[in-house]
Order: sequence, then structure tokens, then C-alpha cells
Amino acid sequence: MRITSGMYYRNLYGNENSKLSNQLFDVNKQIASGLKIQYASDDVTVFTETMRLDNELTTLGQVKESANSGLKVSDQTDATLNDFNDTLTRFNTLLVQAANDTNDDVSRDAIAQELRGLEGHLKNLANTSIDGKYLFSGSVTDVKPINDDGTYNGNNVELNAFIGSNNQQQYNVSGADLFLGEESSVNREITTNVVNKNIFDGSDLFASSSLRDLMGDKNGISPNTNYFYVRGTKSDGSAFKEKFSYSDTDTIDNLLNDIGKAYGNTATSDVVNVSMNTKGEIVVEDKLKGSSKLDFHMVGAIDYTDGTGGLADVNDIDDLQTNGGETTYPPAGELYIKEFIKSDLTSANGAATIEGLIYDRTEFSKDGSLVTSNASQILKNGNGFATSSTRLSEVADTTKGTLDTTDDTLSGTTFNFDGVDVNGNTYNATINLDNAGSTFTVGGTTYDIYDMSNPRAAVPADEMSYQQLMDVMNMVVTDTLPTGGSATDYDDAIASSSYKGTTSLTYDGKLQFEDANSGTSQATIALYDATSDDFTMNVDSDGDGTNDSYTSSVMTFNTNNTLTIRDPKTDFFKEINEMIIAVEDGKTYPDATTGSSRNIGIENALAKMEDLQNHTNRIHASVGANSNSLNRSIERTATLEIATQSLRSSVIDTDLAEASLTLTKLNTNYQAMLSTVGKISQLSLVNYL
Repeated sequence: MRITSGMYYRNLYGNENSKLSNQLFDVNKQIASGLKIQYASDDVTVFTETMRLDNELTTLGQVKESANSGLKVSDQTDATLNDFNDTLTRFNTLLVQAANDTNDDVSRDAIAQELRGLEGHLKNLANTSIDGKYLFSGSVTDVKPINDDGTYNGNNVELNAFIGSNNQQQYNVSGADLFLGEESSVNREITTNVVNKNIFDGSDLFASSSLRDLMGDKNGISPNTNYFYVRGTKSDGSAFKEKFSYSDTDTIDNLLNDIGKAYGNTATSDVVNVSMNTKGEIVVEDKLKGSSKLDFHMVGAIDYTDGTGGLADVNDIDDLQTNGGETTYPPAGELYIKEFIKSDLTSANGAATIEGLIYDRTEFSKDGSLVTSNASQILKNGNGFATSSTRLSEVADTTKGTLDTTDDTLSGTTFNFDGVDVNGNTYNATINLDNAGSTFTVGGTTYDIYDMSNPRAAVPADEMSYQQLMDVMNMVVTDTLPTGGSATDYDDAIASSSYKGTTSLTYDGKLQFEDANSGTSQATIALYDATSDDFTMNVDSDGDGTNDSYTSSVMTFNTNNTLTIRDPKTDFFKEINEMIIAVEDGKTYPDATTGSSRNIGIENALAKMEDLQNHTNRIHASVGANSNSLNRSIERTATLEIATQSLRSSVIDTDLAEASLTLTKLNTNYQAMLSTVGKISQLSLVNYL
């Protein structure tokens, strides 16, 4: 075959020109765009890796934005808590000044006024907002967290910043933690509020003082037998009821030791510390940290019937004279009652003429349309508050439910439920808990308390919830009872009663009725265990055939109990207000005879303030830790962004030096090809031959 110049031209120029042109186009495109590829089809591997890295950069951008947003809130919270703690420090300084006995009424009033100003500032700080969102409302950031009365409106939800795959960091502090939080390292401490002096000369009492110095005698007649009726709750939520008797020569220390034993103290181990302060008031300190269940009530009694101190029965109210007890000494009547705790509560149905005698047969306090108990319902397992779905058996001391302490059940328990309904009519009801089916009785008619099973049936005692208890209370207090015995009648009555009032549990686990139709409700409520007053020894706890202990109330809803000095649970603004009232009343220690009878006094307020400061410092430290974590996340994200950008650049970006070198080489090759083609095209047929 003859080879022509056209064949040379096509093979050399046509093929190589197209190839070199494409290569030159590609390298010029890379240099112009700065990218190795323009389309996925250019290089699938490069395209796939680039998309993966782009997604990674997008995620890192979201992380950085989320962390920066969270850090903004956390930093503002940090600054607010700085001011918060500075204010508490000033508050504490003023309390110390107020405790100084050299202050006159004018000085204390001035201190109290400044304390009220600081209280207002603390509420303002609690309601701090940023970009229209409140810092301490939990997740409901559009809700103002603290009311004027100090109650909390938010929730306890954490807000978290997204800082990586399956990785979040909290950046807020909820008001539930800050103002209502719990400190598991705090020991609960309680105190009586009746000042006791030597009854003969008014001097101070000591642990070594005789019980005759504490209780006295009648017209100098001695000996007498001194009886003390003690009730309370231990750290684990179990209730106890004891009656002690002593001679005149026994000491207060004997009484304090026996109170400790009632709580569970032994010769080798103490679970509580029981002491008497300088005002002759009994103080009980829990040695178990983190429990809010400890409670105490005590009444002393001497029966002067025959001058020798016979059995003193505190339930023998008829033996009391109207001017007996603490009113005059020696007492005009035969039964002398000494109160160690007083409250502003009213006794249910006139159960006693001395308020300190009653422990839990007391009416709920009333404020306008609200009728509220004072005893928080606290879970036995843990230290949380009960909710509407909580079973009564989760709070009650079920070992006290029947005469047999081994039953561990609420079955057989009866609650008395007395008062005045919203129409002003007296009611007397009983709530009867039974595992065969619980009922309530009012006006001589008994009604089942229905559960929600299918078919509906009366709820077993140990399954009854607080909601079911509150439904019964609401029907009785609103005088809206079932018209028949069916579950439908029962449900209809509950629904109808809700138009007249609502019974619920407060944020701190207290029963509360709200009258829906009156700003000043006529309703009164007293709810208590039917065995509350029974000091008959009727339980054989060790199985030896002899009764050796008392049946205690399985649970209490409203009590004339001790005052709380320290507690693991925080109720910030309620406690702040109590401290200020102590200064306003000029009360150094609790004293039921002046001002607010239930106020803890300035000295105890200082102990409570220390706990509040420790609590806010811990919260503040957690905010600092959150900010540090967010800062580290932002720094780490910035580093990862740079590394990812560099990696992406190495995958997709054009190496300009390499591309320029390639362009030069391709240009040289192209010029060489053109030169060769030119020379071939100039050959004549003769030269070719």
C-alpha cells in the first residue's frame, strides 16, 4: 500500500491535535476555575470524596453556630449569677448585722428595708432575659420565671447545644434547679419554737437540768410523773409514736436520749443528733444526708388529780380548764399540758383547746380562694415530691397501715376528712382504704372510689393514687357527690365538681384546693389518719405476744410540726422572705409568742443562707463548666474546619504550580507537533520518493 502525505497528516496532526487540544482545554479550565473537576463525570472518585467533605463542613458549621448560640446564653447566665452571688453576700452581711443585739428597732427596720430591696433585685435577676428569652425558665423561654410572690412558672427542661454526632452540651440553667433544686449533701435540721426557761426562776435550761425545772409541779407537791407524747417521721419516711414517763429528778438529757432512740439511735450508732439550744428549744439534726422526711412533735403532760402525778392522758380534753396549760402556773385544772410546738393552724372540729397539743388534726391554711396543706408528700424511695399519678403507698409508711406491722399495706387505713364545703355547710367524711375495694363515706352514704380498669372497679388500697384521693376531696368540698353507684355517676360527679373547684398538688407536693367561684372561699379542710390521737399500746412488733408499740399515722397531710432550719430541698424566694421576716420581727431565735410564730429566727436564717449560697455557687460552677465545654467545642470545631478545608482542597482544588508545568509541557508538545506537520506538508513528491 502506498503511504501518502495525507495519511501522515491525519495520523500525526488529526489524532494528536485533538488529544492535545483536549488536554490543553482541561488544564486551562482547572487553572481558570481552581478546581480539578467541574462535573461528577469528570472523576467520580474526586466528586464523591468532595461531597463527603462538603457535608462534613456543613455539619461543622452547624456545630459552631449552635455552640456559639449556647455560649451566648451561658455567658449571660454566668454574668447574671455573678451579680446574684454578690447580692447574696450583701444579704448575708446584713443578716449578721441584724443578729447583733446592739441593734435597736430603728436599726433593724433599716436593715429589713435594705433586705427587701435586695430581695427585689434578686427577683429581677431571676427574670433576666436575652433577645426576649428568659434565662431561667427552662424550655419555656417566653414565660417569666418568677412571680412577685416568688413562685416559679417555668419547667426543669435542659436546653442543649448540638456539638457533634450524638453529642450535646447543656447551656442553660433552669429555675427549677436554681430556685427549687436539691443538695444531696445537706442534713435536714428541725427545731421546736416554744422558748423554755426554768419554770421556777426563769433561768436558762440545760441538758443537765431536771424535768421538774422544765415541767414544774403543783403548789410545791413533788414527786410527779412527767409524761411526754412524741410523734414524728424518720429519715426513711417511717413514722413513730412514743410515750415516755419520767420522775421529777430525771434530766432533760434523759428525755433527749429517748427521743434519739425513738428515731433509731443505739448505744453504738446515732442516726440523729438531738439537743437543746440556748432558748430551751429541742433541735433534731438528721445524720443521713439528702433526706427531707425528718419530722417531730412533742407534748408534755402531768396529771395533778391526786397530787402524785397519775397517768396524764393528753386526749382527756375534758380535764383541761380554759385557763389551764401555759396560760397560768400552777394550772387551775387537773391536767397540765406543756406545749413545745405552736402553729397558726386551727384544730379540726374543735379537737383541743390548746393548739400545740395537736399534731395532724389541723385545718389547711386559707388564703383567699386557696386552701393549702403544709406537709409535702415525699416519696419513700428517693427524695422527690409526689405527683398526681403517684400511689399513696409510695409515700405512706405502709407498715403502720394495720395492727400487724408485718402486713406492709395501706389496707385497713381510714382517713378522717372534715370541714366546711364551698356552700358553707359542714361535712364529716371518711376515706376507707381496702385492697378489696376502697370507698368514701359522707352523709351516711358510701361510694366506691373507682379505678380506670376495664371493667371499672373500686380501687385497691395499695393502688390508689393521689389523683383519686384529690377527686374524692374535690367532690366532697364542692358538695358534688355521685347521684348513683355506677362508674359513670362517679365520673360525672368528678367532672361537675371541677366547675366549682380544683384540688391539686403544688410544685412542692402539698395538697391544695382552689375555689373556682369565690375570691374568699368558705371551704375548710382537715385530712388526717383516724389513728392520729391513739396512744393505746396495741402493736406486738416483736411477736412475743405483748403489745409494745403504738400505731402511728401512715401519712400526714397537714401538721403542727417543727420548723425547718436546714433541708436538702431549696425553695429560694420562700426562704429569703422568711429570713427578712425574722429581721422585721426582731426575732433572733424561734419564739411562738412574738411576730410570726413559725419563723426560724435570724440565727437559723444565717445557717439557711449558708446553704443557699453553697447551692447557688454549685449552680454557678456548673454554668462555668458548660461555658468551658462550649468554648472547647468551638475551638475544636474551628480546628476541624481548617483540617477539613485543607483535605477538601487537596482533593478538589487545582495545584497551580503543577497545572502551570503541565500547561507548559503541553504547549511545547503542541508546538513540536505543529512544526513536524509543517515540515511534512512542504515535502515534494520527488523528495518523498
